Amino acid sequence: MTNPDPRALLRRMFDAAVASAQPAHALPPCLPDPPRGRTVVVGAGKASATMARALERHWRGALSGIVVTRYGHAVPCEHIDVVEAAHPVPDAAGEAAARRVLATVAGLAHDDLVIALISGGGSALLSLPAQGISLADKQQVSRALLASGAAIGEINCVRRHLSAVKGGRLAAACHPARVVTLAISDVPGDNPIDIASGPTVADPTTRGDARAVLSRYCVDVPGPVRALLDTEAAESIKPGDPRLADAEYRIIATPQKALDAAAHVARGEGVTPVILSDSIEGEARDVGKVLAAVARQVALRQEPFAPPCVLLSGGETTVTLRGDGRGGRNVECLLALVLALRGRPGIFALACDTDGVDGVQEIAGAIATPDTLARSFERGRNAALDLDRNDAHAFFETLGDSVITGPTRTNVNDFRAILIV
Repeated sequence: MTNPDPRALLRRMFDAAVASAQPAHALPPCLPDPPRGRTVVVGAGKASATMARALERHWRGALSGIVVTRYGHAVPCEHIDVVEAAHPVPDAAGEAAARRVLATVAGLAHDDLVIALISGGGSALLSLPAQGISLADKQQVSRALLASGAAIGEINCVRRHLSAVKGGRLAAACHPARVVTLAISDVPGDNPIDIASGPTVADPTTRGDARAVLSRYCVDVPGPVRALLDTEAAESIKPGDPRLADAEYRIIATPQKALDAAAHVARGEGVTPVILSDSIEGEARDVGKVLAAVARQVALRQEPFAPPCVLLSGGETTVTLRGDGRGGRNVECLLALVLALRGRPGIFALACDTDGVDGVQEIAGAIATPDTLARSFERGRNAALDLDRNDAHAFFETLGDSVITGPTRTNVNDFRAILIV
């Protein structure tokens, strides 16, 4: 190890991970050939605006369209309209944007091309309710699921069956035009049906699966939602549907590529990178405890890896809300790790969301050091109580250890780095 500052090294690794997922260089190599007919662009997600701008700068020929992104994540485009809406709970702006998206792809011909720019956050941003339910119904279900501890795949299963756009319905609306989806994955396993709830891919799950998720987490749904899920109208577009025969899916950035970019930075400093997984799920505080146990084994036993090394991981953990604090899954995981390590020397950690927003706060995450607990005691914070109250943002803010990036305008989900020196 070339003796870099641990904080600075952790931040450089995170910045490299985010940079690897920027559309400016990830998107151009994946562009399709121009069609004989029109080129129409639609999209949704936290990265959709920067994807649209990259597409405009590298496309040969005319194009037009609309994408919807999170408030504060828009960038100017010349030919593609960029609108903003709410995330993670949908709002009226997202509903209106989804109607515009469907209107944009209506009446296309076989020689036309639809380029769909899809990234994390699109599930909430492209929020047109299925016929028979209201936006308020979807908001109620979304809030309950987000607080329930359900995994993202389970949440998106429900979303697909309550939507007029997701679960392959957008691609079906484009028929007979060719559809090429360019996607940035923010989900464990990079499954297209879970990236923005799969608006352009067939969905093998059923309304019965959606009902099972709601039952499993004891989510009390409005009457219209229950009624919809009891009918065939709730079913999404299934594999083999001929309307999706000309739909192609290309993933241009992934959590694994982000971890690889961070690993490259570590090697340059003489630190051995160990990628544990790009798809860790589970309760954030439990994940923090497990990662702390692995880090202790490395520090104490030099196994299964010898210091200096950095344990890298991604995925999407969950938080079951128990308190009224300000938190997010990354800082909750990090605070649980801090408590489990109890000031163990030589272990530093960073946990951040690659979109720059952990939970609903405009804070990407935080950094922890061996003296984090000691400094928190000096400032009157009770780490265990803060964890119980889901108040990890307040904990790390008090110490000046929050990581604030502003909107990164991309999203490959959780990023964790545990540096053992």
